Amino acid sequence: MSEPAGTTSSIEPWLREILRCPACRGTLRDAEGPAGPELVCENHECGLAYRIDDGVPVLLVDEARTPD
Repeated sequence: MSEPAGTTSSIEPWLREILRCPACRGTLRDAEGPAGPELVCENHECGLAYRIDDGVPVLLVDEARTPD
């Protein structure tokens, strides 16, 4: 049985390993945000959260959610 679309596990493992925060080049971790799955920058000075739409990370700084 496959994972539902939009979950972080639907991102290919090889791609997941190379993704970095476009704002600071920090590593990204999987998280569950208010609107669903997202990738969050692990750099404490940045911390931007990028949503995942249908299994595709939206790595646009202008559309990222700022840390709470």
